[in-house]
Amino acid sequence: MASAKKSGRSTEAPKKRFGRLLADFVAELGPQIVTESGEWVVKGFIDTDQRIYMVSSDTKLISKILEIHLLPHLFYFAKIHDYEMMLADHQNYYPDITFIEDTGVKFALDFKTSYRLPNNPEHCNGFTLGSHGEYFIDRLSTKNIQFPYSEYSGHFCLGIIYNRQEEQDAERPERYPIVEIDSIGSAIRDLELFVVEKWRIASDKRGSGNTANIGSIKHIGDMKAGKGMFHKLGEKWFDDYWVNYGKITSESDQPIKSLKDFVKYRGGDLSKVVEKHPPNRKK
Repeated sequence: MASAKKSGRSTEAPKKRFGRLLADFVAELGPQIVTESGEWVVKGFIDTDQRIYMVSSDTKLISKILEIHLLPHLFYFAKIHDYEMMLADHQNYYPDITFIEDTGVKFALDFKTSYRLPNNPEHCNGFTLGSHGEYFIDRLSTKNIQFPYSEYSGHFCLGIIYNRQEEQDAERPERYPIVEIDSIGSAIRDLELFVVEKWRIASDKRGSGNTANIGSIKHIGDMKAGKGMFHKLGEKWFDDYWVNYGKITSESDQPIKSLKDFVKYRGGDLSKVVEKHPPNRKK
């Protein structure tokens, strides 16, 4: 488990304190989930006959195993800092984890994973940051959410970015005896973990086609620094934009689906609209 020093409540704002404590804790996790050579310590699944089945690079599978891998560490974090930790009651509920102070203050935490783009390693494939549908619009709704959105004092992401390893040689076995664990290659390597409030890394585009999911920026440095498109405008602008996404029309009678057009429509300061970091693809 990552080490952390237990501390009592202070006069620091609860959201700021939670974010700071979790970010400090997560910063120490690296050596416990990767080898000295940078490979993920998870090699595969083991059965009762002590045979190891290799993990593929399928992104959904990687995401779920990473979540399982990190949960014990987060339970430890909750214990040493006096938070109650509650997992989502259902698979499709937001958030993945709810942390609750003894005062009743709640924080949402979602696992977000993505891989670096091979030809553009400063960028990743991006995150989806949750729905901008019913529970986001109606902050008292209990549909697909552990507690009403309005009850959370902060909405955080535990971001995990990694490199995918090249596909394993098709002639190599997919199952190994446990004594050969050192010969098994990891599916991913060079993991970076960080904690950030979700609004700080949001883009102004959906994250998954036509579904009502908020997309993230994709420049890794900006993600880790919390410099998304709304970071100069603030969380209220993020909420207002995504609550009204595509519902307001411009002077040309077209749905507004860009932050610049929305800020202009609202009469806001256009100089605070942060453009997405331009890709710088390697040849």
